[in-house]
Amino acid sequence: MSQSNQSYDVVIVGAGLSGIGAAYHIQEKCPKHTFTLFEARSNIGGTWDLFKYPGIRSDSDMYTFGFSFNPWKDPQAIADGPAILKYINETADKFGIREKIQFNNKVVNADWFSSKKKWILQVQNTQSNTIETVECNFLFMCSGYYNYAKGHEPQFPNSESFEGTIMHPQKWDTNYDYSKQKVVIIGSGATAVTLLPEMSKKASAVTMLQRSPTYIMNLPREDAIANFTKKIMPAKWAHGLARWKNILFGLAFYQAARKWPGSIKNLLKKQVKKSLGDHYEDQHFDPKYNPWDQRLCLIPDNDMFEALKDEDVNIVTDTIKEFTPQGIQLNSGKHLDADLIVTATGLQIQLFGGMKISVDGVEGDTSTTHAYKGVMFSDVPNFAVALGYTNASWTLKCDLNCHFVTKVLNHMKENNYSVCTPKFDHNNLETERLLDFDAGYVLRAEKVLPKQGSKAPWKVYQNYIKDLFSLKYGKVVDEYLEYNS
Repeated sequence: MSQSNQSYDVVIVGAGLSGIGAAYHIQEKCPKHTFTLFEARSNIGGTWDLFKYPGIRSDSDMYTFGFSFNPWKDPQAIADGPAILKYINETADKFGIREKIQFNNKVVNADWFSSKKKWILQVQNTQSNTIETVECNFLFMCSGYYNYAKGHEPQFPNSESFEGTIMHPQKWDTNYDYSKQKVVIIGSGATAVTLLPEMSKKASAVTMLQRSPTYIMNLPREDAIANFTKKIMPAKWAHGLARWKNILFGLAFYQAARKWPGSIKNLLKKQVKKSLGDHYEDQHFDPKYNPWDQRLCLIPDNDMFEALKDEDVNIVTDTIKEFTPQGIQLNSGKHLDADLIVTATGLQIQLFGGMKISVDGVEGDTSTTHAYKGVMFSDVPNFAVALGYTNASWTLKCDLNCHFVTKVLNHMKENNYSVCTPKFDHNNLETERLLDFDAGYVLRAEKVLPKQGSKAPWKVYQNYIKDLFSLKYGKVVDEYLEYNS
């Protein structure tokens, strides 16, 4: 084994929202720990620096999606991509985190050596392709959950015959001019409902082609209550109040959807009918699943519904027979003419940025591990992940995970422990799917996703209040966490 050039107490992988949050918490709560961040790209921001498609924005409010420790000051609650990226960069600079980041450095291998009680990392410089060996005691993965190199792109019959342009939103060409063009967007998720109203401003016609409908809910782009409290309260208080208001509303709405799915379905459809009026067609807004079986799509200020009132902006619910030179032939017999086809067909899940992980020479199989409190993995020492919620702002859970990790780090430091390993009780606990969620990108990733257990602390509840008590205020000593010197 080669001598490491760098050594840290903690290595954070990824400098997006969750990575910057993790750095802040470790810096503030674990001042005696040395740490660095490795970021494979040349900029801060992760998703918000990578994605450039028209109209990109958050699909959660920024009071819950943003950092708990740095108030969101922009009047937009549903914010656009550039505003979010600016906020992430400002946060990194405000708290002195940028100088801790090593850009253009991708962690490609992580090997735990029990003999050294260390992680040995192989870090590739993405510009020179040179490999450096780095060691750390604790590894905190904040690299997101999807493949940055490629989105999910199903094979469409005869796609090579199409004479126009095919583009996936993850690989958007910002120099491409779609003015006066006929655009077909394939998809019905958050990206598709964002693209439709934005592209309709320049394109001659826009059609959103969906295989099946999605639940869509309108929210004001600006939170009137939050903006009012900002005027009469200190920023930190106003941010906290807005954050808790939205957390509690989101929890209540989710619980209501699970308890009374029929009523919530009718409520959501009624809102769409009211917004669209005579332009409403039930087949396009009547999902075959219950609310929150898949993620709910949010749109700000009715932008999508207002766009659909234009005769050149449409939704078509149908399936694809094949691509043609001029567009898409549907199984119903209808043909959609197109100059540009946007394949908003989703993400491709990739854990840990594609990094290979091994423990004492044995490469790990994530599908056989169990998630401890949704933060650490069974039998993987000194290792944590920032994984968020599927039914609320992703970063709410990531923030709580950071609280838990810092408590574990401090407990280890205070008691002279070198190793912390979660141990799953196979004899008394049952194994379950990690996510009770039927989104396509989750179902496609079942073979790589970790599992959860049938009871706490191995149960992933998707509930902020429960996680708050478990992660931020709970203990870091129990029968499942094994500490060793």
